[in-house]
Amino acid sequence: MSDKKNKKNEIHDEKSGTQSTEEAAVETSEVPENVADENLPEAEDAASDAASLTAEIEELKAQIEQLNKDKLLLMADFENYRKRTLREKADLIKSGGEDCLKRILPLVDDFERGLLAINESTDVEAVKEGMTLIYNKFKTFLDQHGIKEIPAKDEDFNTEYHEAVTTFPAPSPEMKGKVIDCVQKGYTMNDKVIRFAKVVVGE
Repeated sequence: MSDKKNKKNEIHDEKSGTQSTEEAAVETSEVPENVADENLPEAEDAASDAASLTAEIEELKAQIEQLNKDKLLLMADFENYRKRTLREKADLIKSGGEDCLKRILPLVDDFERGLLAINESTDVEAVKEGMTLIYNKFKTFLDQHGIKEIPAKDEDFNTEYHEAVTTFPAPSPEMKGKVIDCVQKGYTMNDKVIRFAKVVVGE
């Protein structure tokens, strides 16, 4: 009798267990409506983010393309500038002294007139005066172009401006180490030595 009851209880337990498992499966397979509604905005946000990222990528691509174009234009402009600068530099080297030579030509004319006057004139003083005027005019021309004579005689010997060609016994103690005589004048152009003065130094 008790065995029959136990079997009935076991069958009842199995049925109830099977029923609870099926109910649990049904419960898990069904998604509540409120949960589905909550997932919908997240999907919309993800789609919106993807669209904005795509737009941003396209914008960046356009910017990169524009920057490449600007770079190519800049390189072309620089190349044209470089070629133009080289051409102007070559022209300057070729004809840079043109203005200076043009200014010298009137002095050459004066010298030619002076030479004719030497041959034709009997007034020596007038010829001397004319040559002095030409010389002063030429000196003025040199001054206008920043060319100045280097002081030499009776100056202290200075290797930055003077070149000693020889030494000579000083006529007085205070002339030792000084320039006694100038063999060839020296000149500076805008404070830069373009020719050293060749001098005799007292010892």
